[in-house]
Amino acid sequence: MRPQSLLPAALLLFAATPALAADEETAAICIEAEERYVELFGQPSASVDDAEVVLMYKYNFCPFELTIKAGTTVRWVNVDKRTSHSVLLKDGSEPESDRLFPEESVDMTFLTPGPQDYLCGPHWETQNMIGMITVEP
Repeated sequence: MRPQSLLPAALLLFAATPALAADEETAAICIEAEERYVELFGQPSASVDDAEVVLMYKYNFCPFELTIKAGTTVRWVNVDKRTSHSVLLKDGSEPESDRLFPEESVDMTFLTPGPQDYLCGPHWETQNMIGMITVEP
């Protein structure tokens, strides 16, 4: 085997490493977010019956992607300690939420099937705080 034949594979691995590291960092942040939710509310976010919960923490939405059925309510909960966030649907179908301070939440019910990108009004440009919901029929 010639050393040149390994170069493309090595370059691919090197190029993929930052993306893998970012995914691992985001996963760790989302684990912290869930721990913070339990600390604040005394139960896991998955135990909420009336909504799908998205946590806002350290300039991330956790989970980043969510797939729901039409008619489902999504509840965004700010579990940061000091930072306020908002929720803004990119298609403009709803006004931007008020700023959510720590431990505050906002609910939205999705009726129309399709993708729905959203962002944090104050942090999407500087922190890339964006998320996506896919609404299924």
